[in-house]
Amino acid sequence: MKVLIIGASGMLGAKLARRIADDGRLGDREVEHLSLVDVVSPSAPAGWESRTQASVADLSEPGVAARLLEARPDVVFHLAAIVSGEAEQDLEKGYRINLDGTRELFEAIRHCNAHDGYCPRVVFSSSIAVFGAPFPDRIGDDFHLTPLTSYGTQKAMGELLLADYTRRGILDGVGLRLPTLCIRPGTPNLAASGFFSNILREPIHGHEAVLPVEDTVRHWFASPRAAVGFLLHAATLDGERIGPRRNLSLPGLSATVAEQIEALGRVVGSEAVALIRREPDAGIRAIVGNWAEDLAPVRARELGFVAERSFDEIIQVYLEDDASQHVS
Repeated sequence: MKVLIIGASGMLGAKLARRIADDGRLGDREVEHLSLVDVVSPSAPAGWESRTQASVADLSEPGVAARLLEARPDVVFHLAAIVSGEAEQDLEKGYRINLDGTRELFEAIRHCNAHDGYCPRVVFSSSIAVFGAPFPDRIGDDFHLTPLTSYGTQKAMGELLLADYTRRGILDGVGLRLPTLCIRPGTPNLAASGFFSNILREPIHGHEAVLPVEDTVRHWFASPRAAVGFLLHAATLDGERIGPRRNLSLPGLSATVAEQIEALGRVVGSEAVALIRREPDAGIRAIVGNWAEDLAPVRARELGFVAERSFDEIIQVYLEDDASQHVS
């Protein structure tokens, strides 16, 4: 089996590549070759240098997607995107990367399909940002898509394209509405949701962190470890089990900022909590206020997707997986 990861230099793409290399297979099939692509040079997992091709490319540029498909990968993980805050600040860049890049990929697959019947499994990373307020108490699988950010709109468009190209037999797609991933390792990024990780990660390592919203803000979370599990599971699911509705809201944990901070105190200690500094930011609050707070992802759970059930677990995952790699 050949696997292509687009967006392989990002946190999730790098973790996915490492996990595939560690497992050596997807489902019951051995992985023989990894192709890693990003606008920043990706690194081959240790021990997989001879079985990995890493390249720098921008998916939104004409002709790039066709080159990426020359080896006919069996599974394509499409993780490339710019994040919510940046997509809101730069409308043109957001649509070029998040929409045009996706369409370039799907169109390249269509041309291959017409030539030789090529029809890969495509796992597309979507987002709960496809939903917009007003919300019910819990968002069910039948809730409509009414995004209230450019990022959410771009992801919703990607979901519709994925479903239509799958319906036509051009590709075999699965769209995953990822929860906000927490705790993200590394340094803060331009995602409006970044503070959810910052207020935990930075105090864990003895640094101050800024909280730009009220303690009562509620959101939907899963760990990066759970997200890698989602991607791997989606790559091997029987399409007939999924059915024609190919975009799934995924399991996660609904929690308030206050509950995050309480978990930090239990797992790490009160000295970490004391490092959180409150500085309200109306811009971030406006974006986050239009995001989902709680979901009822019945379909995904029935299909075997699983995530953490407490914030203590999420913090423990970070301590086990990433804390030792943190660079101040």
